[in-house]
Amino acid sequence: MIEALIALLFGLLIGSFLNVCIHRWPRNRSVVKPRSHCVRCRKPIAWYDNVPLVSYLVLGGRCRHCGARISLRYPLVEFLTAMLFFYQVSTLGPTVAALKMCVFCALAVALIFCDLEKRILPDQFTIGGAALGLIFAVLVPRTDPGLVAIVYSLVTGAELTHWLWSPAESLFGAIVPAFFLWLAGWLYFKVRHREGLGLGDVKLVAMVGSFLGMFGALQTLILGSLAGSLIGYTYIKLTGKDPASYELPFGTFLGAAALVAAIFGKYLIPM
Repeated sequence: MIEALIALLFGLLIGSFLNVCIHRWPRNRSVVKPRSHCVRCRKPIAWYDNVPLVSYLVLGGRCRHCGARISLRYPLVEFLTAMLFFYQVSTLGPTVAALKMCVFCALAVALIFCDLEKRILPDQFTIGGAALGLIFAVLVPRTDPGLVAIVYSLVTGAELTHWLWSPAESLFGAIVPAFFLWLAGWLYFKVRHREGLGLGDVKLVAMVGSFLGMFGALQTLILGSLAGSLIGYTYIKLTGKDPASYELPFGTFLGAAALVAAIFGKYLIPM
């Protein structure tokens, strides 16, 4: 339990840093300089006003200097990241596998809010995340063959070497679902003559596949598409927005679906 509590505290700190990335990377700004400041009055934020969750509550969600309201996104990202870190470490223990899933959860949370706020999925999270997923595939071997190894055995009649289970599942999990999502977007553009899918969504699915493998990426695509269609259609109807021009934050739905797949995926489809 102590390890899980430490992970929770560490998740709060990571969540605080994610907030900086969520605000700055979509705007092509450095996350190093300048130091944290109020977006309204530009006053630097003192360290005691930058304590995850606590400072937001103490300040009543407002800037100490100008009184401008602080976005609810800040405590929400910190809280979600902390809870996800706590869950992964309490479930998997203080292991490299838990570290892998904590990194994945942090990436997913960041992408959810980046797309929700700016309709941008930064390459630092998607492409960089996919690279991390491939690295973790080597560090955290699979205990089961996975879809790729099963298909390989069916096609060739031979078993894939055990040490290749994880890298193969990660690599093909990143490439195949992302390719078919890109293909769907390309066909949509050819038929409707307007873009219906951003390349960032494709790269997000590649990141998910590199961490969760083929099944995880497919679960994410199915759940994200269903949620996006149902919730998006309902929102458009209730607000009276134009369906032809409204830009649905599909990456937000994919990111949320990825978290569901990471936590509940084994109950949805046998892995």
